[in-house]
Parts: sequence; C-alpha cells; structure tokens
Amino acid sequence: MVFVALLRGINVGGNNKIDMKQLKATFERIGLRNVVTYINTGNIIFTDDVRSAQELSGMLEEAIAADFGLSIKVMVRTLDEIATVMASLPEHWANNQEMKSDVLYLWDDINDESVLGQLTIKPEVDRVIYVPGAILWSFDREHAGKSGMNKIIGTKLYARVTVRNVNTARKIHELMLAQTAGN
Repeated sequence: MVFVALLRGINVGGNNKIDMKQLKATFERIGLRNVVTYINTGNIIFTDDVRSAQELSGMLEEAIAADFGLSIKVMVRTLDEIATVMASLPEHWANNQEMKSDVLYLWDDINDESVLGQLTIKPEVDRVIYVPGAILWSFDREHAGKSGMNKIIGTKLYARVTVRNVNTARKIHELMLAQTAGN
C-alpha cells in the first residue's frame, strides 16, 4: 500500500533540522520500501504491505526520536485518503502571487467537520472547505492581512494540523500515484 508521512514542524525557521537523505535511510531501516522524499519540509512517500497508518505513525515517531533525537509528530495517510482530499480541492486554487491556498491536514482526533467552528473564517475574504482528513483554505493575497488564517497560528487547533500549500499537496499526490504505477 502507498502511504505518505507528513512530518510536522521540521526544517522550519532553522528548527528541528533533519537531512532528507538521512531521513530516507531511517524509513528504510525500519523496513519501508520505495521511499521518496519531497522537499525539505517532511513529505515522504513510501510503501508498506504489513502495517496500518496508525502503526506506521508510531513507528516513525520512535525511529525519528532514536535517529535524530527529536520529538516530531508524524501523520501517515494512505493514497485513498489523499485522493479524497485532492478530489475536493478546487482546480483553480493556486499558491502564487495572486492567491494563497493551503491544505491543513487534520490529526484523527479533530478530523470532523465541527472543527470549522474553532476557526475564525472571514467569509468576505476566506474560502474554506472541510473534507475528511483536511481543511482546504484559500484567500487572495491582496486580502492576506484580513484572512482568518492568521488567527489559527499558536492555537491548540494549530498544534493538531500540518499544513502544506496546494502546490506541495498536488505534488505529493502525483508522487503517490507514481508509486502505484511502478508497482
């Protein structure tokens, strides 16, 4: 089965530095196959036919702690889960000079549409969609200062998500699909 591990808070602002080649070696050391990393922010695609996403998450957190001395939260999602998110992501949403669009992947304990009630959403600025596994959030950059997205940073909820811009989210999905084509 094809999975992606989304590591929260590595190589951001000079904190929790992890070399991707070394991280790939950690994944391979614990028996994961076809390991591919994508950019430095902790996106690792791999295959495993034995363990569940939840088991893999715990194993990876332990392996990262052992190999790097860091306590990093690891979210593991299947290709089907990522495909569900991608199917709901509007094609015209972009992360460019005009628009900022992100995927906020949700940890299981908050993965429910009611999570939207914990957000400051400004309907005149923000476009927000809940889909099982994620919140999709977009706004025009000219209104960035007015977006409710600014209010989430530092909250309890923010600690229970890991964020990727839509370009990264789409590339992760593409790399996962490539794994299925190769197997």
